[in-house]
Amino acid sequence: MDFELSEDQKMIRRTVADFVKKELPVTRMRKMRDDETGFSREVYQQMGELGWLGIALPEAAGGFGGSFVDAAIVLEQFGTTLVSEPFAESLVAARAIVHAGTEAQQETFLGPHCAGEKILTLAHVENGLRYGIDGLQTRAEKNDGGYRLVGQKRWVLAGHAADQLVVSAREGDGIALFVVDASEVTRKAVATMDGRKAAMVELDVTVAADRRLEGDGAHALSRALDDGAAACCAEGYGIMKTALDMTVDYLKTREQFGVKIGTFQALQHRAVDMFVETELGKSMSILASIRADEVDDAERQRAISTAKAQLTTGGKFVVQQATQLHGGIGVTDEHDIGLYFKRMHALQVLYGDEPFHVRRFTELPSFAA
Repeated sequence: MDFELSEDQKMIRRTVADFVKKELPVTRMRKMRDDETGFSREVYQQMGELGWLGIALPEAAGGFGGSFVDAAIVLEQFGTTLVSEPFAESLVAARAIVHAGTEAQQETFLGPHCAGEKILTLAHVENGLRYGIDGLQTRAEKNDGGYRLVGQKRWVLAGHAADQLVVSAREGDGIALFVVDASEVTRKAVATMDGRKAAMVELDVTVAADRRLEGDGAHALSRALDDGAAACCAEGYGIMKTALDMTVDYLKTREQFGVKIGTFQALQHRAVDMFVETELGKSMSILASIRADEVDDAERQRAISTAKAQLTTGGKFVVQQATQLHGGIGVTDEHDIGLYFKRMHALQVLYGDEPFHVRRFTELPSFAA
Protein backbone atom coordinates (compact mmCIF):
# COMPACT_ATOMS: atom_id res chain seq x y z
CA MET A 1 0.00 0.00 0.00
CA ASP A 2 1.41 3.37 -1.07
CA PHE A 3 1.29 5.98 1.69
CA GLU A 4 3.09 8.64 -0.33
CA LEU A 5 1.13 11.70 -1.44
CA SER A 6 0.92 12.55 -5.12
CA GLU A 7 2.29 15.86 -6.37
CA ASP A 8 -1.26 17.23 -6.58
CA GLN A 9 -1.94 16.18 -3.00
CA LYS A 10 1.28 17.79 -1.80
CA MET A 11 0.19 20.99 -3.52
CA ILE A 12 -3.20 20.81 -1.77
CA ARG A 13 -1.47 20.40 1.59
CA ARG A 14 0.82 23.38 1.00
CA THR A 15 -2.06 25.56 -0.19
CA VAL A 16 -4.31 24.72 2.77
CA ALA A 17 -1.44 25.02 5.27
CA ASP A 18 -0.52 28.49 4.00
CA PHE A 19 -4.17 29.61 3.99
CA VAL A 20 -5.00 28.54 7.55
CA LYS A 21 -1.73 29.91 8.91
CA LYS A 22 -2.29 33.35 7.38
CA GLU A 23 -6.07 33.68 7.35
CA LEU A 24 -7.40 31.33 10.04
CA PRO A 25 -4.95 31.24 12.98
CA VAL A 26 -5.94 29.70 16.30
CA THR A 27 -6.40 33.19 17.77
CA ARG A 28 -9.38 33.53 15.43
CA MET A 29 -10.96 30.40 16.88
CA ARG A 30 -10.78 32.03 20.30
CA LYS A 31 -12.84 34.95 18.99
CA MET A 32 -15.31 32.67 17.18
CA ARG A 33 -16.43 31.16 20.49
CA ASP A 34 -18.32 34.37 21.24
CA ASP A 35 -19.74 34.76 17.75
CA GLU A 36 -23.44 33.98 17.32
CA THR A 37 -22.77 31.66 14.39
CA GLY A 38 -19.36 30.42 15.48
CA PHE A 39 -17.80 30.66 12.04
CA SER A 40 -17.76 32.88 8.96
CA ARG A 41 -20.05 32.16 6.02
CA GLU A 42 -17.74 34.27 3.88
CA VAL A 43 -14.80 32.01 4.68
CA TYR A 44 -16.97 28.94 4.14
CA GLN A 45 -17.95 30.21 0.69
CA GLN A 46 -14.32 30.94 -0.04
CA MET A 47 -13.57 27.29 0.71
CA GLY A 48 -16.14 26.39 -1.91
CA GLU A 49 -14.55 28.73 -4.44
CA LEU A 50 -11.17 27.11 -3.74
CA GLY A 51 -12.69 23.68 -4.47
CA TRP A 52 -12.19 22.29 -0.99
CA LEU A 53 -15.87 21.61 -0.19
CA GLY A 54 -16.22 19.33 -3.20
CA ILE A 55 -12.78 17.80 -3.03
CA ALA A 56 -14.05 14.27 -2.25
CA LEU A 57 -17.28 14.48 -4.25
CA PRO A 58 -18.09 13.45 -7.86
CA GLU A 59 -17.31 15.82 -10.69
CA ALA A 60 -20.79 15.29 -12.14
CA ALA A 61 -22.24 16.84 -8.98
CA GLY A 62 -19.93 19.83 -9.10
CA GLY A 63 -17.16 18.29 -7.03
CA PHE A 64 -13.44 17.85 -7.58
CA GLY A 65 -13.69 14.10 -8.10
CA GLY A 66 -10.97 13.31 -5.59
CA SER A 67 -10.73 10.66 -2.88
CA PHE A 68 -11.36 10.87 0.84
CA VAL A 69 -7.58 11.11 1.28
CA ASP A 70 -7.75 14.53 -0.39
CA ALA A 71 -10.37 15.68 2.12
CA ALA A 72 -8.28 14.27 4.96
CA ILE A 73 -5.34 16.41 3.86
CA VAL A 74 -7.52 19.49 4.27
CA LEU A 75 -8.86 18.32 7.63
CA GLU A 76 -5.38 17.66 8.98
CA GLN A 77 -4.37 21.23 8.29
CA PHE A 78 -7.63 22.53 9.75
CA GLY A 79 -6.73 20.73 12.97
CA THR A 80 -3.49 22.68 13.28
CA THR A 81 -5.32 25.98 13.82
CA LEU A 82 -8.74 24.67 14.95
CA VAL A 83 -10.65 26.01 11.95
CA SER A 84 -14.28 26.35 13.04
CA GLU A 85 -16.01 26.37 9.65
CA PRO A 86 -18.21 23.24 9.27
CA PHE A 87 -16.08 21.55 6.62
CA ALA A 88 -16.23 18.07 8.17
CA GLU A 89 -19.93 18.35 9.03
CA SER A 90 -20.84 19.25 5.46
CA LEU A 91 -18.50 16.59 4.09
CA VAL A 92 -20.23 13.83 6.06
CA ALA A 93 -23.70 14.95 4.94
CA ALA A 94 -22.59 15.38 1.33
CA ARG A 95 -21.01 11.93 1.27
CA ALA A 96 -24.28 10.48 2.64
CA ILE A 97 -26.00 11.97 -0.41
CA VAL A 98 -23.34 10.42 -2.64
CA HIS A 99 -23.80 7.01 -1.00
CA ALA A 100 -27.61 7.03 -1.27
CA GLY A 101 -28.67 9.57 -3.87
CA THR A 102 -29.24 9.17 -7.58
CA GLU A 103 -27.10 11.17 -10.00
CA ALA A 104 -29.93 13.67 -10.35
CA GLN A 105 -30.27 14.03 -6.57
CA GLN A 106 -26.52 14.44 -6.18
CA GLU A 107 -26.46 17.18 -8.78
CA THR A 108 -29.43 18.96 -7.18
CA PHE A 109 -28.23 18.90 -3.57
CA LEU A 110 -24.45 18.88 -3.92
CA GLY A 111 -24.01 21.64 -6.50
CA PRO A 112 -24.84 24.49 -4.07
CA HIS A 113 -22.79 22.76 -1.35
CA CYS A 114 -19.67 22.49 -3.51
CA ALA A 115 -19.97 26.16 -4.39
CA GLY A 116 -20.18 27.12 -0.73
CA GLU A 117 -23.68 28.53 -1.19
CA LYS A 118 -25.41 26.09 1.19
CA ILE A 119 -24.26 24.34 4.35
CA LEU A 120 -25.20 20.69 4.76
CA THR A 121 -25.10 18.64 7.94
CA LEU A 122 -26.19 15.19 9.07
CA ALA A 123 -29.07 15.00 11.58
CA HIS A 124 -28.93 11.51 13.05
CA VAL A 125 -28.18 11.45 16.79
CA GLU A 126 -31.19 10.97 19.07
CA ASN A 127 -31.90 10.48 22.75
CA GLY A 128 -30.94 6.91 23.58
CA LEU A 129 -29.10 6.51 20.27
CA ARG A 130 -25.50 7.15 21.22
CA TYR A 131 -23.72 5.55 18.27
CA GLY A 132 -24.51 3.36 15.29
CA ILE A 133 -27.87 3.19 13.56
CA ASP A 134 -29.86 0.73 15.67
CA GLY A 135 -32.65 2.13 17.80
CA LEU A 136 -33.61 4.97 15.48
CA GLN A 137 -36.90 6.53 16.63
CA THR A 138 -37.60 9.27 14.07
CA ARG A 139 -40.23 7.96 11.66
CA ALA A 140 -41.08 8.66 8.04
CA GLU A 141 -44.69 8.12 7.04
CA LYS A 142 -45.67 8.24 3.38
CA ASN A 143 -48.54 10.54 2.51
CA ASP A 144 -49.95 12.16 -0.61
CA GLY A 145 -47.01 13.20 -2.71
CA GLY A 146 -44.39 13.00 0.00
CA TYR A 147 -43.37 11.96 3.50
CA ARG A 148 -44.09 13.22 6.97
CA LEU A 149 -41.07 13.14 9.27
CA VAL A 150 -41.69 13.13 13.01
CA GLY A 151 -39.01 12.92 15.68
CA GLN A 152 -36.18 14.64 17.49
CA LYS A 153 -32.52 15.00 16.60
CA ARG A 154 -29.92 15.91 19.18
CA TRP A 155 -26.52 17.60 18.94
CA VAL A 156 -26.76 18.21 15.21
CA LEU A 157 -23.30 19.56 14.44
CA ALA A 158 -23.50 23.03 12.87
CA GLY A 159 -27.26 22.46 12.75
CA HIS A 160 -27.95 25.90 14.14
CA ALA A 161 -26.62 27.51 10.94
CA ALA A 162 -27.04 24.78 8.30
CA ASP A 163 -29.24 25.37 5.27
CA GLN A 164 -30.15 21.72 4.73
CA LEU A 165 -30.22 18.65 6.95
CA VAL A 166 -29.71 15.07 5.84
CA VAL A 167 -32.17 13.38 8.20
CA SER A 168 -32.21 9.68 9.06
CA ALA A 169 -35.62 8.16 9.73
CA ARG A 170 -37.17 4.76 10.11
CA GLU A 171 -39.39 3.86 7.17
CA GLY A 172 -41.24 0.64 7.83
CA ASP A 173 -38.62 -1.93 8.81
CA GLY A 174 -35.81 -0.05 7.13
CA ILE A 175 -33.99 3.28 7.26
CA ALA A 176 -34.23 6.10 4.75
CA LEU A 177 -32.43 9.41 4.34
CA PHE A 178 -34.17 12.69 3.52
CA VAL A 179 -32.84 16.12 2.59
CA VAL A 180 -34.80 18.70 4.60
CA ASP A 181 -34.58 22.47 4.42
CA ALA A 182 -33.51 23.69 7.84
CA SER A 183 -36.01 26.54 7.69
CA GLU A 184 -38.84 23.99 7.95
CA VAL A 185 -37.80 22.53 11.32
CA THR A 186 -37.55 23.91 14.85
CA ARG A 187 -33.97 24.44 15.99
CA LYS A 188 -32.37 25.48 19.25
CA ALA A 189 -28.69 26.42 19.22
CA VAL A 190 -26.51 24.89 21.96
CA ALA A 191 -22.83 25.27 22.80
CA THR A 192 -20.43 22.33 22.72
CA MET A 193 -17.46 21.72 24.99
CA ASP A 194 -14.94 22.75 22.31
CA GLY A 195 -16.38 26.23 21.84
CA ARG A 196 -18.45 25.38 18.77
CA LYS A 197 -22.20 25.16 18.31
CA ALA A 198 -24.77 22.53 17.46
CA ALA A 199 -28.57 22.33 17.44
CA MET A 200 -31.41 20.44 19.05
CA VAL A 201 -33.93 19.79 16.28
CA GLU A 202 -37.65 19.06 16.46
CA LEU A 203 -39.12 17.39 13.38
CA ASP A 204 -42.75 17.47 12.34
CA VAL A 205 -42.51 18.30 8.66
CA THR A 206 -43.76 17.08 5.30
CA VAL A 207 -41.22 16.82 2.48
CA ALA A 208 -41.66 16.04 -1.19
CA ALA A 209 -41.03 12.53 -2.44
CA ASP A 210 -37.93 13.61 -4.36
CA ARG A 211 -36.32 14.64 -1.04
CA ARG A 212 -36.02 10.96 -0.11
CA LEU A 213 -32.66 9.61 -1.23
CA GLU A 214 -33.42 6.54 -3.28
CA GLY A 215 -30.54 4.28 -2.27
CA ASP A 216 -30.14 1.95 0.73
CA GLY A 217 -30.47 4.39 3.62
CA ALA A 218 -29.04 2.11 6.28
CA HIS A 219 -25.92 1.31 4.29
CA ALA A 220 -25.42 4.92 3.20
CA LEU A 221 -25.83 6.12 6.79
CA SER A 222 -23.32 3.57 8.04
CA ARG A 223 -20.81 4.70 5.44
CA ALA A 224 -21.40 8.37 6.26
CA LEU A 225 -20.76 7.73 9.95
CA ASP A 226 -17.53 5.97 8.97
CA ASP A 227 -16.60 9.04 6.93
CA GLY A 228 -17.19 11.12 10.04
CA ALA A 229 -14.95 8.88 12.17
CA ALA A 230 -12.19 9.02 9.54
CA ALA A 231 -12.55 12.82 9.42
CA CYS A 232 -12.07 12.98 13.19
CA CYS A 233 -8.86 10.96 12.87
CA ALA A 234 -7.47 13.30 10.21
CA GLU A 235 -8.27 16.44 12.17
CA GLY A 236 -7.11 14.75 15.35
CA TYR A 237 -3.69 14.05 13.88
CA GLY A 238 -3.34 17.74 13.02
CA ILE A 239 -4.12 18.57 16.65
CA MET A 240 -1.68 15.96 18.00
CA LYS A 241 1.15 17.19 15.78
CA THR A 242 0.51 20.81 16.77
CA ALA A 243 0.27 20.01 20.49
CA LEU A 244 3.54 18.07 20.29
CA ASP A 245 5.34 20.91 18.49
CA MET A 246 4.02 23.48 20.96
CA THR A 247 5.17 21.36 23.90
CA VAL A 248 8.65 20.71 22.52
CA ASP A 249 9.09 24.43 21.85
CA TYR A 250 7.98 25.19 25.41
CA LEU A 251 10.42 22.65 26.87
CA LYS A 252 13.23 24.28 24.92
CA THR A 253 12.49 27.79 26.18
CA ARG A 254 11.00 27.48 29.69
CA GLU A 255 13.59 27.80 32.44
CA GLN A 256 13.42 26.56 36.00
CA PHE A 257 16.20 27.30 38.48
CA GLY A 258 18.18 28.78 35.59
CA VAL A 259 17.98 25.59 33.49
CA LYS A 260 15.89 24.79 30.41
CA ILE A 261 13.32 22.23 31.54
CA GLY A 262 13.84 20.38 28.26
CA THR A 263 17.16 19.17 29.65
CA PHE A 264 15.36 17.12 32.33
CA GLN A 265 15.46 13.51 31.25
CA ALA A 266 12.06 12.67 32.72
CA LEU A 267 10.41 15.37 30.61
CA GLN A 268 12.33 14.23 27.54
CA HIS A 269 10.90 10.74 28.02
CA ARG A 270 7.37 12.13 28.18
CA ALA A 271 7.96 14.12 25.00
CA VAL A 272 9.20 10.96 23.28
CA ASP A 273 6.05 9.12 24.37
CA MET A 274 4.00 11.95 22.86
CA PHE A 275 5.96 11.63 19.63
CA VAL A 276 5.31 7.88 19.43
CA GLU A 277 1.57 8.31 19.95
CA THR A 278 1.47 11.10 17.37
CA GLU A 279 3.20 8.92 14.77
CA LEU A 280 0.77 6.10 15.51
CA GLY A 281 -2.09 8.53 15.06
CA LYS A 282 -0.66 9.65 11.74
CA SER A 283 -0.30 6.11 10.41
CA MET A 284 -3.76 5.04 11.49
CA SER A 285 -5.34 8.22 10.12
CA ILE A 286 -3.75 7.61 6.72
CA LEU A 287 -5.05 4.03 6.64
CA ALA A 288 -8.55 5.14 7.70
CA SER A 289 -8.60 7.79 4.97
CA ILE A 290 -7.56 5.28 2.33
CA ARG A 291 -10.15 2.75 3.50
CA ALA A 292 -12.97 5.31 3.69
CA ASP A 293 -13.58 4.76 -0.02
CA GLU A 294 -13.43 0.96 0.35
CA VAL A 295 -16.62 -0.75 -0.85
CA ASP A 296 -15.95 -3.84 1.27
CA ASP A 297 -17.74 -2.99 4.52
CA ALA A 298 -15.59 -5.22 6.73
CA GLU A 299 -12.30 -3.82 5.40
CA ARG A 300 -13.50 -0.24 5.75
CA GLN A 301 -14.90 -0.70 9.25
CA ARG A 302 -11.83 -2.60 10.45
CA ALA A 303 -9.45 0.21 9.48
CA ILE A 304 -11.65 3.07 10.64
CA SER A 305 -12.55 1.50 13.99
CA THR A 306 -8.86 0.80 14.64
CA ALA A 307 -7.92 4.38 13.81
CA LYS A 308 -10.74 5.89 15.90
CA ALA A 309 -9.84 3.72 18.90
CA GLN A 310 -6.23 4.85 18.55
CA LEU A 311 -7.34 8.48 18.41
CA THR A 312 -9.33 8.17 21.62
CA THR A 313 -6.33 6.76 23.50
CA GLY A 314 -3.30 8.29 21.79
CA GLY A 315 -4.94 11.63 21.13
CA LYS A 316 -6.08 11.92 24.71
CA PHE A 317 -2.59 11.03 25.94
CA VAL A 318 -0.89 13.66 23.77
CA VAL A 319 -3.13 16.59 24.74
CA GLN A 320 -3.07 15.61 28.42
CA GLN A 321 0.72 15.45 28.44
CA ALA A 322 0.91 18.73 26.54
CA THR A 323 -1.30 20.43 29.11
CA GLN A 324 0.65 19.04 32.06
CA LEU A 325 4.06 19.84 30.59
CA HIS A 326 3.00 23.45 30.08
CA GLY A 327 2.51 23.67 33.83
CA GLY A 328 0.06 26.08 35.41
CA ILE A 329 -0.39 28.15 32.25
CA GLY A 330 -1.57 25.02 30.46
CA VAL A 331 -4.83 24.86 32.40
CA THR A 332 -5.76 28.50 31.84
CA ASP A 333 -8.07 29.72 29.10
CA GLU A 334 -5.47 32.26 28.04
CA HIS A 335 -3.17 29.58 26.62
CA ASP A 336 -3.98 27.96 23.28
CA ILE A 337 -3.11 24.43 24.43
CA GLY A 338 -6.42 24.29 26.29
CA LEU A 339 -8.32 24.89 23.05
CA TYR A 340 -6.60 21.89 21.45
CA PHE A 341 -7.33 19.83 24.57
CA LYS A 342 -11.06 20.56 24.36
CA ARG A 343 -11.33 19.93 20.63
CA MET A 344 -9.52 16.61 20.96
CA HIS A 345 -11.91 15.48 23.68
CA ALA A 346 -14.85 16.35 21.43
CA LEU A 347 -13.35 14.37 18.55
CA GLN A 348 -12.92 11.35 20.81
CA VAL A 349 -16.67 10.91 21.25
CA LEU A 350 -17.90 11.99 17.81
CA TYR A 351 -18.95 9.11 15.54
CA GLY A 352 -18.15 6.48 18.14
CA ASP A 353 -15.95 6.37 21.23
CA GLU A 354 -13.33 3.75 22.07
CA PRO A 355 -15.72 1.10 23.55
CA PHE A 356 -18.01 1.37 20.52
CA HIS A 357 -15.24 0.93 17.97
CA VAL A 358 -13.47 -1.82 19.91
CA ARG A 359 -16.75 -3.71 20.14
CA ARG A 360 -17.45 -3.21 16.44
CA PHE A 361 -13.96 -4.41 15.56
CA THR A 362 -14.41 -7.61 17.56
CA GLU A 363 -17.70 -8.31 15.79
CA LEU A 364 -16.22 -8.10 12.30
CA PRO A 365 -15.56 -11.25 10.27
CA SER A 366 -12.17 -12.95 10.71
CA PHE A 367 -11.51 -11.34 14.09
CA ALA A 368 -9.38 -13.58 16.27
CA ALA A 369 -9.11 -12.69 19.97
